Amino acid sequence: MAIGTNGKGNAAGTTPRCIALVGPFGSGKTSLLEALLARTEKVARQGSISDGNTVGDASPEARAHGMSVEINVANADYLGDHFVFVDCPGSVEFLSEMDGALSGADMAIVVAEDDERKVPALQVILKALEARAIPRVLFLNKIDKSTRRVRDVLSVLQPASAVPLVLRQIPIWEDGHATGFIDLALERAHVYHEKEPSTQIDMSDEDLAREHEARFTMLEHLADHDDDLMEALLEDIAPDRDQIFADLVNEMQDGLICPVFFGSAEHGNGVSKLLKALRHEVPGVDRLRERLLDGDKRAALQVIKTLHTQHGGKLSIARLLDGQLSDGDSLFLNGDTEVKVSGLFNVFGQHAAKIATANKGDLVALGRLEHVQTGDLIAFEAGKIAAKPADERRSPVLATAIAAAQRKDEVRLSTALTKLAEEDPSLTISQNQTTAETLLAGQGEMHLRVAQERLAGKYGLDIAAHAPHVPYAETIRTSTKVRGRHKKQSGGHGQFGDVVLQISPLPRGEGLQFSDTITGGVVPKQYIPSVRDGVMDALGQGPLGFPVVDVSICLTDGSYHSVDSSDQAFKMAGILAIREGLKDCKPVLLEPIHKVTIACPNDATARVNAIVSARRGQLLGFDARPNWPGWDEVQALMPESEISDLIVELRSATAGVASYMSAFDHLAELSGKAADQALQRSGKQAA
Repeated sequence: MAIGTNGKGNAAGTTPRCIALVGPFGSGKTSLLEALLARTEKVARQGSISDGNTVGDASPEARAHGMSVEINVANADYLGDHFVFVDCPGSVEFLSEMDGALSGADMAIVVAEDDERKVPALQVILKALEARAIPRVLFLNKIDKSTRRVRDVLSVLQPASAVPLVLRQIPIWEDGHATGFIDLALERAHVYHEKEPSTQIDMSDEDLAREHEARFTMLEHLADHDDDLMEALLEDIAPDRDQIFADLVNEMQDGLICPVFFGSAEHGNGVSKLLKALRHEVPGVDRLRERLLDGDKRAALQVIKTLHTQHGGKLSIARLLDGQLSDGDSLFLNGDTEVKVSGLFNVFGQHAAKIATANKGDLVALGRLEHVQTGDLIAFEAGKIAAKPADERRSPVLATAIAAAQRKDEVRLSTALTKLAEEDPSLTISQNQTTAETLLAGQGEMHLRVAQERLAGKYGLDIAAHAPHVPYAETIRTSTKVRGRHKKQSGGHGQFGDVVLQISPLPRGEGLQFSDTITGGVVPKQYIPSVRDGVMDALGQGPLGFPVVDVSICLTDGSYHSVDSSDQAFKMAGILAIREGLKDCKPVLLEPIHKVTIACPNDATARVNAIVSARRGQLLGFDARPNWPGWDEVQALMPESEISDLIVELRSATAGVASYMSAFDHLAELSGKAADQALQRSGKQAA
């Protein structure tokens, strides 16, 4: 990961501004970061993704897959202002990285392109920004490759945004290519130069007419929230330019509009104009404090990312919300837990440089804050911080069973998995007690692949992974009465336990019940708990090889020996009775059924329904997704065995944006060929 800041504020006296670069996968965010760094002379030469020499995407996993898999951060100074840019992954599988970055960002640049297929992915991004009330502008990238009028492109993109997309520029066309732009606020025309600042030119009569029309449309959007401007437009009075700029800034910062710029990050076109707009329009860190806190002044830092480095240990990347921070300072977490800064760093690319102090607005790395996690707010003083509710973490949609290939590495694997989950909160580690597997769950196939690559590359672990086993169960259809007798004589005291059990099926979901009707002391009371223990142990694996559920066991009779009977003997008698009796009760396999809610664009709903049906799912219906125009939610009951790789097919059918949530609902009987196949997959044999 690449991050950086100089901790010095800027010459103009304003605090550093933190800007997140977000947008769909492949839209050009990393290229835009590189262009911004080149234009501000932070790097000597603009790198490219194809050459593998960009500041962002420098990790081995990002280079290998040609995509961002974690946030990349870099700082730059422009005309006396200091900016920190956080390049966020665009793939839906890595959006938790964006979630962390947004908690410390003053504004977002949404990078998009002229591609209708990516509109649902753009909507996912914009929804995240809207939910957090983050000001944003849209940078329409790859304008050199667009063949449509910008206003036509905006009409395609507009459904993804809850607020109007308002053009700040229009292109100058020559032979079907954008060769420059007209600034609608300043009413000036500029021509592009390859990886150089644009230069001002005179407008042709045709371009002047286009500019008047487009500018009036922009002013109409602004006038929706400014009565004075609306009155000026109605009376055909030229509005004051300062008023126009004030409206553009205020309405963007209040989330009422999303201004639109355009250019080509690859060629450096439109970058200078974007930078100039950022200087005047990005809100400062005080507004971020208001967004995160309910007026509490104690909060000092917002943690946006956790890293575990090979030589420097744990690093917490955090935005300094107020004051000044020095190496060795004490901070407070969760009210009164004191933590001490053990190292303060600037990080740029793959390099970290130690610094003595950081100031308000800076983004820095803090060393060895062991109890601090991504998303935490840390205070200068003890006492609970009055923070606003944190965003919910994204639910996992795909899991793999993971183990160390060599037994000696099991402890190392456990430690490495803990660190991975700290770095990426959307990864979850759990233990399935039924199948005795360690499960690594995440946001998709690529997400889990990258996690395994980090285990191998960063931690040197040889990993064995496979699809998780389904936690099948079994029950019985009929009742029986069975005797279990454990008798053993080996010199001295022997072993004797004798029980009679009534085994009966229970309704689905009733669990296991044990009772007794013993009279006359045929089984002494002190041995009945041992019988129960033996029964429960034996029900842990029935004739089909799975835990037995929904069964009633009643101890009705038995006998004992005054010398040879013992707790162990009666426990063994209970085990023997269950093992023998269940075979006669027509055991049947049960599979877990989950209730699944699938979110998808409504043009893919029919395809999603077909996928569910093909996976033995029972469709319960679908409805419009609340507050998501153009999206549906499909409700279904599905076998867990069919859900394991469901997300792969759903993403393929929805241009990579579908998601789902599932929860266990009930166990259902499985018989015939499907049961035989389940037993075969589990390495079991039918009774």
